[in-house]
Amino acid sequence: MSSRCCINYRLSSSLHRQFQTFRTISGLTSGAPHVHPSPSFSTSEVCFELSPVPPNPLGEGQWIKTAGALIIGDEILNGKTLERNSNYFARYCFENGIDLKRIEVIPDEEHEIVETSKRMIHKYDFVITSGGIGPTHDDITYASLATAFNQPLVHHAETLRRMAELSKHRSWIHTQNKEQRRARERMALFPANAETLFVARDIWVPVVRLEGKLCVFPGIPGLFQRMLDGLKAFLPLPPPSERPFRHQIFTSLPESSIAPYLTELQKRVKEEGVRVGSYPLFMRGVYVSLIGQNEGRVRELGKEVEGEIQGKVVTEQEIREAKGVSSVSL
Repeated sequence: MSSRCCINYRLSSSLHRQFQTFRTISGLTSGAPHVHPSPSFSTSEVCFELSPVPPNPLGEGQWIKTAGALIIGDEILNGKTLERNSNYFARYCFENGIDLKRIEVIPDEEHEIVETSKRMIHKYDFVITSGGIGPTHDDITYASLATAFNQPLVHHAETLRRMAELSKHRSWIHTQNKEQRRARERMALFPANAETLFVARDIWVPVVRLEGKLCVFPGIPGLFQRMLDGLKAFLPLPPPSERPFRHQIFTSLPESSIAPYLTELQKRVKEEGVRVGSYPLFMRGVYVSLIGQNEGRVRELGKEVEGEIQGKVVTEQEIREAKGVSSVSL
């Protein structure tokens, strides 16, 4: 394997296991009669070329300011699957200076996908969808988006080639019948005018982008995260000077005791573009968050807040540990 691929075998193997677990739960492995698993999206056995970076879809000198997320899947709404992608996307947006305005969770229904996707791309600079791009009957995201933007569906030749390359050594590939092959190839059936962005050397599925704004992702968290991170080089992100700074202070005082001060503080600093928030941790205390563009000013306000609420500055890592949340959820 070429050294330029730099593929993390352990991570790729982890993603492969996660995908296979997903297929088993979905009834698409040997647990379902006469059905063979579809190819995993990621492997350490190949080294695909990345797509070239296309021109800025927002126009030269422009960058993404606002974003929306569309989470698709009955399994999210009926509680079968714990949804993690929106949280990862929210952190991604904050860290890159994008103002995430909206997250919506909708069922696997065409009219819902059509209405929500059209509405979001008219309001926001960057929209992502998560889920509904597999080979089964309820994977209708590509088809629904084709309807939304008045495009036919066509098989994407390069995606089919990469899928075949990844699958050629799988024992089940030669035993699939015509119907099963057609189901597998549905995962490369995209709206005709969509961009296809291959963002990782060991993943065959591309990020499909429509209207220069809407990017389609798989729902599997590990793959979603890898592909979203890989997409960074293809996005017109805000310059570092436009990215906000977040400062957090913890106090053991009850929220009601600090509420009058925080109300007064927010009124005082609103014109400076500083946002003040408070987030209680049950029976333990409150995290106060200060967010603004001017790091120096936010830190200055942090010292004031520390004194007023008898608190101390805490890091993101300390907050995650206190809440028992992993910094990366796969």
